[in-house]
Amino acid sequence: MARADLLLQLVQAALTHDERRVRGSVEALASEERLKRHTVLADELTRLLRTSPPPPNSHRQPGHQHTDGLMEVHPKRRLADLALPESASEDLWALVEEQHRADLLRAYNLEPRHRVLLIGPPGNGKTSCAEALAAELAVPLLVLRYEKVITSYLGETSLNLGRVLDEARLRHCVLFLDEFDTLAKERGDEHDTGEVKRVVSTLLMQIDQLPSHVVVCAATNHSELLDRAVWRRFQLKLSLPNPTRDQRVRFAQGLRERLGMGYERSPRTIVDRLGSISYAELEDFFLELRRRQILAGDLDGESEELLTKALSSWNNRARGTEGD
Repeated sequence: MARADLLLQLVQAALTHDERRVRGSVEALASEERLKRHTVLADELTRLLRTSPPPPNSHRQPGHQHTDGLMEVHPKRRLADLALPESASEDLWALVEEQHRADLLRAYNLEPRHRVLLIGPPGNGKTSCAEALAAELAVPLLVLRYEKVITSYLGETSLNLGRVLDEARLRHCVLFLDEFDTLAKERGDEHDTGEVKRVVSTLLMQIDQLPSHVVVCAATNHSELLDRAVWRRFQLKLSLPNPTRDQRVRFAQGLRERLGMGYERSPRTIVDRLGSISYAELEDFFLELRRRQILAGDLDGESEELLTKALSSWNNRARGTEGD
């Protein structure tokens, strides 16, 4: 049986003569039925869409284009590529399994989990987790574009947010809300205006209404700024702290294999020379080193001089940053 929320969206769109949303709802229904292996019904729905003329631009409501407020990103990472804490990795794999086996859960009146809050300092895998979830689920990664949503006009931010999440609701996707504290700030702050409170209230209501085929992945570097009501909206709350020395070494070994690199010094020695840096910084270093090797024709990484110069350059930049 088709999902009740999708049927309701289809009926609402038809009654309001919103042809664009009718097509979006039918697309979502076809995807849902295909996931259930109801291929005959899915193919028939797809055929009807192909043979029906698309709605003219004049019938589209403003602010409802897929590009307005959402950016689609093609995932490049898988969960197995990430160096995550063991507990976080297990939780994400469990979510992926629940999404893939949603029909079994629904047979027992349960829905798969689909709301994840990622917490931790910059550069330690929050964005990569969202990418990897999309890759494992074979769905698009949609990134909320704050510059298209947040405005200075009273009430408009809440309206924009509602429209964008209406778009996401019609698709099987991972919806990534980076810098989540930008939208979900604590409403008890006496210095904030009523507009902030309206935005947070709209956001929480919209998150509650998102169906389970939309996996919401929110990330924040400042969890202390989040509204207290936000926490209970998320079924998974994963901490991604700065990596330990052993984790950085394992990540460096993986980078060396992925980039096809060779070098005389061990990954542990290089990691120790770089100090306590994030995964993103560690990847930046190895990418820079690989570029130097390729441009110098040292594809096997046999030149100790190149590695020494790359380490020296990196450490000089790090000292310059500390002095700012």
